[in-house]
Amino acid sequence: MTDYHLLMLLLAIILDMVVGDPDWLWRKFPHPVVGFGKVISLLDQRLNRIRDNRQMRKKLGILALAIMLLLALIVGLLLGSIFRQLGLIGFAIEIVIVAVLIAQKSMSDHIKAIIDPLAKGEIEGARTAVSMIVGRQTSQMETSDVARSSIESLAENFSDGVVAPVFWYAILGLPGILMYKMLNTADSMIGHKTVEHEDFGWASAKLDDLANWLPARLSAILIATAALFSRGTRSFKNAIWTVLNNASLHRSPNAGWPETAMAGALGVVLSGPRSYNGIITHEPYLNPTGRLKLTHLDLENAHKLFWLACIFEALFIVLILTFSVWA
Repeated sequence: MTDYHLLMLLLAIILDMVVGDPDWLWRKFPHPVVGFGKVISLLDQRLNRIRDNRQMRKKLGILALAIMLLLALIVGLLLGSIFRQLGLIGFAIEIVIVAVLIAQKSMSDHIKAIIDPLAKGEIEGARTAVSMIVGRQTSQMETSDVARSSIESLAENFSDGVVAPVFWYAILGLPGILMYKMLNTADSMIGHKTVEHEDFGWASAKLDDLANWLPARLSAILIATAALFSRGTRSFKNAIWTVLNNASLHRSPNAGWPETAMAGALGVVLSGPRSYNGIITHEPYLNPTGRLKLTHLDLENAHKLFWLACIFEALFIVLILTFSVWA
């Protein structure tokens, strides 16, 4: 990765912090992730045949994933080549594209939309807002449930919506971030363990786990660092201790890292039982010695940690650029 690309990445992070994803833009133009979704849906419809045996569905899922990633790679290489020919205009366009694929402000806006009604005691409004970012049933959630599920989603999305896209752009440039977003979208669409997708989406789920392995752990470090500077040494130590002792309890090999870091930093309990389509799943508690009853204040504190962690990520890139320039 060149200084040129790191500078573009830094500017994209700053642009996303300030502007985010303006609604007016996506009312006129389709979001890139919508395009990824259409490609994935088409491949799912054409290749995922229930009449095939499980082994064949798994092979077709691998083929579908290869097509998705190859398409993202080709588009990334082609766009990168075009942007280099356009000079400063191409430089600016690439910054905008990368900013669009990083979800700092958009995630923050979702969380603020939950905090506002939660702080006012408007539980129905909070339930509606949280339903936009979680897949679980929200109709019976109380204040503590809304706050807990929101914090979990915020922590997980910090990893796969912020740190991972930044990481893969830093490593592989525009092809890297496009391939990652295609893979992550595929995992969210077909990577579920259902009758329809358990075999066809197997490759997408496994490769997404691999692609997020290091970003998830970097996310935990960033959250713990944010806790150190905003909440003190004790919060930092709690975050690290909870990660080391509880991260492996999570059903995901990656999501447990940022979630346990956030749980330890805030001193609260995360995860536990939740309802999906009326079915209760009993997930283990993360940081079980923490506080079980949560309020909007806990979500506000998590929101502050999220932003501070985002800032530390940007500062880390500044540090790399500085060393690179002086080397």
